[in-house]
Amino acid sequence: MSEISLNGGEISILKTIGLGGGLTAGTQLAQRTEEMETTEFIETLEGLMSMHYVLANKVTIRTLDDVKSASFHVNPAFARVLRDAVYPSRTSKPETHRRRRA
Repeated sequence: MSEISLNGGEISILKTIGLGGGLTAGTQLAQRTEEMETTEFIETLEGLMSMHYVLANKVTIRTLDDVKSASFHVNPAFARVLRDAVYPSRTSKPETHRRRRA
């Protein structure tokens, strides 16, 4: 898989949902991302869902009421790549083979 590039809003939503695979209630998601403007929040969430990074139990999310009545979780197929994109410093660095001096 190629490397994923995320903006700040997407990272904020993914951190709120959690990358462990558990369900997050829409009301909880909406409360924890109150600092985002409503339209920006919904558009960002729709973008993550259209890329299949985030899955929901509702097909259409158009309003804040739709968000609040749904449950969300990160797609397990993308969880590892998304974790690397959200936390780039945590990626494993390739090991260098050190040579012993004789």
